[in-house]
Amino acid sequence: MHRFIIVGGGAGGLELATRLGDKFGSADGKRAARAQVTLIDRNSTHIWKPLLHEVAAGSMDPFSQELPYAAQARWHGFEFQQGDLLGVDRTAKRVTLGPLLDDEAGELMPQRDLEYDTLIVAIGSTTAFFGVQGAQENSLALDTVDQAELFRKRLIAACIRAEYRAPEPEAASASDAGPRQPRIQVAIVGGGATGVELSAELRNTAQVLHAYGLHKLDPKHDIGIVLIEAGPRILPALPERVSTATADLLDKLGVSLMTSETVAEVSRGSIRTASGKTIAADLTVWAAGIRAPGVLAKLDGLATNRLGQLIVRRTLQTETDDNIFALGDCAACPWPGGEKEGRNVPPRAQAAHQQASFLLKSLERRLEDKPLPDYTYRDFGSLVSLGHFSAVGSLMGGLIGGNMLIEGLFARFMYQSLYRMHIAALHGWARMALDTVAHWLRRSTAPRVKLH
Repeated sequence: MHRFIIVGGGAGGLELATRLGDKFGSADGKRAARAQVTLIDRNSTHIWKPLLHEVAAGSMDPFSQELPYAAQARWHGFEFQQGDLLGVDRTAKRVTLGPLLDDEAGELMPQRDLEYDTLIVAIGSTTAFFGVQGAQENSLALDTVDQAELFRKRLIAACIRAEYRAPEPEAASASDAGPRQPRIQVAIVGGGATGVELSAELRNTAQVLHAYGLHKLDPKHDIGIVLIEAGPRILPALPERVSTATADLLDKLGVSLMTSETVAEVSRGSIRTASGKTIAADLTVWAAGIRAPGVLAKLDGLATNRLGQLIVRRTLQTETDDNIFALGDCAACPWPGGEKEGRNVPPRAQAAHQQASFLLKSLERRLEDKPLPDYTYRDFGSLVSLGHFSAVGSLMGGLIGGNMLIEGLFARFMYQSLYRMHIAALHGWARMALDTVAHWLRRSTAPRVKLH
């Protein structure tokens, strides 16, 4: 029986494991399995990564949205193994997983090896700190639910603490002569989608925390939010008109934008830029870029690029080994005819979804010893959520050959539908509809922001 191993349970990896299990596995026990499908992930549950900024702002309870891998495996005919990827032996066709530890550092499962016939690497990306002094030690990334929850708890604590902290004498005198200074300030480094979406969500969170009485600060003036971007505009990967529209909306929300400012050092309580400016920061979030996990550079002879991504051909097979595929953020896949010739497929959720659908058909052809097709990325545009306030983006770029600017209620609906499509890929349309209703019911009986 052919053995498929998928490493990484993100959007692309879990969708592929689910659909391979449905096609070749035996979830109901009524048919013989045609292949063995195994999913590996370091965590026990899945959450859609584009939601993490909502978790950080408290506008989403992660525990109501997490999906246990073991349950998904049982329902869809694949096997789940929890552990960190340590290495790959391409000659023996074997992957090595690290030991699984409990909360007290006790060993639950030992280091182990799993054999494969086809290996698919889909371990996503991590935050890149670019060697900036103090960035990793004094700022928070939003790669995991734990990191997002830690930021949310620190934000609530900072609001409560600031209410009972006497203002500095210098700040009190300055307020008489100039603009009112915030009592606390959140600095977000990186003006990409994550930074922009988080800044808008945080403004809503400040208002809700005030409404529930967790602090008596003025949500707009006492809680400052500053977004720092090294480039000349925010959302550099999107069309300029989308960037301009988003900047106008953030300005109305009271988010301060600092563009063309490269962060040189992050300290506890402040940020220093290369131009010599110092920005006060009670909390700092680093969202300035991504790179592939470092383990990929240590794999048995597999070629990587400067971002640590596995270099793949248009079949999504690695350059070095036809038996190893990669998809999603960790794959450097060429994009012929893209915005810039020679550019790779961008690290977006829609690309991972497309590649998972492509590999489902491609791997079936591999089992039948047929030649593999080439993957072509179709850009359907990008959307950026500004929380409860609005949304903005470009739509249908891959269909009409250009970009149509959308914003407001329609853009919000389209943004929310992206997550619903992900749920449909994992559970089917009927269960997605039930999940949507259940989510609405939970929201109608719970606070708008997670308070504990």
